[in-house]
This record gives sequence, C-alpha cells and structure tokens, in this order.
Amino acid sequence: MPLPRMRGTALRHRLAELRGPDVSAKALDARALAALAANPGCARRAILDGAGVNKTALASALGSPSAFGQSQFALTRGNAFEAKVKADGGAELLRLVHEKLDRSAEPPSDARVPDLTASGPQGRTARTELELREATAHPGAWTLLDHPMLALDVAGSPAFLEPDAVVVHPDGGWTVVEIKSFPLLDGSADPAKVGAAARQAAVYVLALEEAAARLAPEGSPAPRVRHRVLLVCPRDFSNLPAASAVDIRKQRAVTARQLARLARIEDIADALPEGTCFSPELPVEELTAAVESVPATYAPECLSACELAFHCRARSREEGAVTTLGRPVRAELGGLTTVEEVLAAARGEAGDPDDPAVAALRRAAALRAEALEAACR
Repeated sequence: MPLPRMRGTALRHRLAELRGPDVSAKALDARALAALAANPGCARRAILDGAGVNKTALASALGSPSAFGQSQFALTRGNAFEAKVKADGGAELLRLVHEKLDRSAEPPSDARVPDLTASGPQGRTARTELELREATAHPGAWTLLDHPMLALDVAGSPAFLEPDAVVVHPDGGWTVVEIKSFPLLDGSADPAKVGAAARQAAVYVLALEEAAARLAPEGSPAPRVRHRVLLVCPRDFSNLPAASAVDIRKQRAVTARQLARLARIEDIADALPEGTCFSPELPVEELTAAVESVPATYAPECLSACELAFHCRARSREEGAVTTLGRPVRAELGGLTTVEEVLAAARGEAGDPDDPAVAALRRAAALRAEALEAACR
C-alpha cells in the first residue's frame, strides 16, 4: 500500500532523498517549466524536475550525454546585452515599455528601482511581493523590478522563477520583460525563438497572477497582469536594443492547462520503489533501474527541450514504440503502440479490421503493393 501523501517538510525530505545525499537541488526555471508543460504526460521529467535533479549530469552518468543548452559564448553575449539594456537605472528599457505598451502614460522619469536582495529564494520572493505591493499601492509612477523572484505552484511543489524584469506601470498594471540575445532583423525575429520566448514569458505571467491574487486585499480586485509582454532583442546585427510587444494569451492558456494536468509530484514519489535515488554517483546499472522505474513519454520534440532526450529515445527505439515517429503519427495509430503491431496490422496478421487505423494501414499496404507490381512490369 502506498504511503500517505506527503506535505511540507516530509515532501522536501523525500525529494532530497531522491536527489541523493549532499546533492543540492537544481532550480526549476521558466524554460524548464515551459518544456514540462509541453509534455505533461511525462512523469519522469515531472519527478526529476520537482526533485531538483541535475538532468545534464544524470544523462552523462547514464551514458547518453546531452547536447541541449546554450553555449558559453551565447550566455556571455546575452548577459552583456542585458546589462546594456538595463544601464542607467533601466532608462532605455522603460522607454521601450512606454513606447510599445503604454503610450498613454507619462514618459518614465525617475523610476523606482528597488533593491530586491534577500536571503534564499523564499526571502527574495517575499521581498519581491513587498515591492510589488508598494508600487501598486502608490500609482502614478513607474517601477522597475530587476530580476525579481516569483513563486509558482507546480504539481503541488513551489517553483521559484526569475524573469529578466517586471515593470509596474503608473496605472498599477504589471508587465513581464524578456531580454534575449537573438536579433530582430528588419523588425522581425526567428518565429521558433519568439515562440519559445513567449512560452517562457507565459510561465512568468502565471506566477505573477498568483502573486497578484495573494497581494489583493480581501474584497478588492487583484492587480492587473498584462498579457502583452515586452521582448527586447538586439536590432539587426548591432548591440542596440529593439523591442516588440508579444501577446501571450494563447501561450498562457495552454501552459496553465498543461501544468494543471501534471500528476502531483508526491503521487509520483509515492509510487516509486523504496530506496529509489537519482544521484549521478550511483553505479550505472542501479541508476538506470531508478530512471526506468518512472514512466516517460518520449517524443521527438524532447530533443530540443530535455537533457534526458537521448536516453529516452534509445529506450523508445529498443521497445519499437511508435512515439519515436512523432506525436501526429502516434495519434493516427490509435491503440497500436509499437512498430511491430503496426506492421502486423498492415499485413493483415493482427488487428481488428473494423478499427479505422487498421483499415487505413491495410489499404495503404494494398496501394503500395499495387504500385510496386506496376513498377516491375
């Protein structure tokens, strides 16, 4: 019989046991949360991220090192660009927010840039919420929160998130600012990169909405979190900042729905065998058994979003799972879950002929046979 659901200290202790002795937790950031929301059925990623396991080190220990992540050069360039955008008390950043999102307000001058320094993520979150309350309670001025800390409940466990910036407008509204190092060429950027940035910003918006609900006085409306975020990038091939307003309502709705579908982390932990541990210091056989004890939901999209993707792909191929061919193919095949089952159904050796997927496969096999016969005449 599974153990009772864990709460608070008991859950944190259990997650620390899963990481391994003396292994510090890896913070769950918005990029990881956006990727997790894109694959909510993957219990493996949910428990590893919830426990703060370093999946890069885990993948290397399993013999399937990941090529996922930014290069050191890109990180250095991004940090330098962000520092330039926020120079002089964020004057240029606030000018872009005013120009792209709030022209009706007074131009920003002498904006507040409060110090958000505090001890630990909980302390920084409390300090951020204090400054948000202060800025919202005294409208009429601009406030820039540089690298605030936000808390978001994810599958019953808090995730601490750090957006590049949050701006409080003179009307009391809150805006998320994302600063990226990829360029805006002639006013537009790579759609794939913009989409990834929008999904990441949607996570921050959800966390801000939770903070707004906590800060709202009883009986009063919560502060408004704007669903148009500001994306700041270098203009063309220069290091000069340019900005674009991005509506993330769709991404916010999808992310909220997917995060709500995640199995609660304590439920996944309860189902694990006693003594399960994901420490990279363990022998490969023991570590592999621990990882395989948690079901995964692999799809080719994982290769660009998860450090364990190569390991999961190899296992999926060994099992002949049709998910290696992509989610659209998997959806078309219904109850046929392996390549062997698909081929047997196409050859007429197995499968219910009244099943639409089986009927389509047999029709495709017949057409292929006809085409090959015609080609050989």
